[in-house]
Amino acid sequence: MQKFLSLSYLSSISALGVATCCVLPMTMMLLGLGGSWLAVFGKIAAASYYVLAISSVLVAVSWFVAFRRQSLARLKWWLSGTTTMTVLAWVVVFNETRINDYLIMRM
Repeated sequence: MQKFLSLSYLSSISALGVATCCVLPMTMMLLGLGGSWLAVFGKIAAASYYVLAISSVLVAVSWFVAFRRQSLARLKWWLSGTTTMTVLAWVVVFNETRINDYLIMRM
């Protein structure tokens, strides 16, 4: 179970990182930290849906394994954390244009 829990946290953190790949450069430019190195985020954006899908599957598998092994009561907070991070990543990806528009207005 520890393996699935570790994988679900790692995938949730990576999904959150990939989801912010288009919002983060805009935020960094707003803070004055721009530069040509921000083009790296474009390549990451191409894989965002794949990473999010894999993360969602791993989180679902972790919930299923915890339920089957009757360790859900002990791990529910850990699994809730991974689920929250993955859902937040999906929300950021689907609202990316609104977030970027808001950040552009702040410039």
